[in-house]
Amino acid sequence: MLSGAAAAAQSEDKRPLRLEAKILLGDVQGRIDHMAVDLKRQRLFIAELGNDSVGVVDLANHTLIRTIHGLNEPQGVGYELSTDTLFVANARGGSVSLLEGTEYRTTGRIELGSDADNVRIDAAAKRVVVGFGDGGLAVLDPLTRSKVRSVPLKAHPESFQLVQDRILVNLPDAHAIAVVDGTSGKQLATWPMDKGGNFAMTADHERGRILVAFRNPADLGVFDLANGKSIANAETCGDVDDLFVDAKRSRVYVSCGAGYVDVFETDAATYRRIARIPTAAGARTSLFLPELDRLLVAVRAGPAGPAAIWVFKPLP
Repeated sequence: MLSGAAAAAQSEDKRPLRLEAKILLGDVQGRIDHMAVDLKRQRLFIAELGNDSVGVVDLANHTLIRTIHGLNEPQGVGYELSTDTLFVANARGGSVSLLEGTEYRTTGRIELGSDADNVRIDAAAKRVVVGFGDGGLAVLDPLTRSKVRSVPLKAHPESFQLVQDRILVNLPDAHAIAVVDGTSGKQLATWPMDKGGNFAMTADHERGRILVAFRNPADLGVFDLANGKSIANAETCGDVDDLFVDAKRSRVYVSCGAGYVDVFETDAATYRRIARIPTAAGARTSLFLPELDRLLVAVRAGPAGPAAIWVFKPLP
């Protein structure tokens, strides 16, 4: 018969995620928002909204390189490879700060008006898309460092995904997903949602699905990428802000401010939760890097310890 410690160790080994490291972020207080990565340098960027800063982490050595101060409630970050530029979306004031990719000196700023939020890099089209304001997407040209188009929306955009020639946008205040033509900016369709709080979204390109995590009630919804038709749903943890598809293992990772990462296994049209991994209260943002095979969870300073990035290794 196994002892308590041995049984606990065996149970830990069977989990689909193993905590590998905690990368301390220094004296960072308050809410932490989204993350992005420079894969060439293996550097992680963390939008430290409550601290008015962006953290830069060396993923290869699990160390903090620096903290970039003087920002205005950064919510979204994105690294654009062709111009070696970090784009930082600031909620307060609504600007996008541009920083060069080596020493992170400020090289410009693009004014959007208010509440600049999520950032997406379209590498193929060489453009940067930023959600902002009471309802809009800004399309930025990284070469000219300017806004080339604004796409009007019915409500403030939360997470959105670039899917071939379309942009799918979560509009929680409108209880809908907006489908936008990526070239013209014209809205093609609206997919009504029967649940509230559709903040997090990711695309499963291989299966032709869009996955949305709702907060009210806490639920994972799976929809057909072609027409928005519901395929599946499953209960999940509360206060979700990020989710990702692990195509290699046919899994979905859902990070929740309630203090967990839920792991779902998918088979055809079925999504089954196989684990609920404890993290920390408020740790609702994350980033899955298939190139490094790691899930990174942002943990704010609190009872669990100082602000840190918790690095999880998927198993097996």
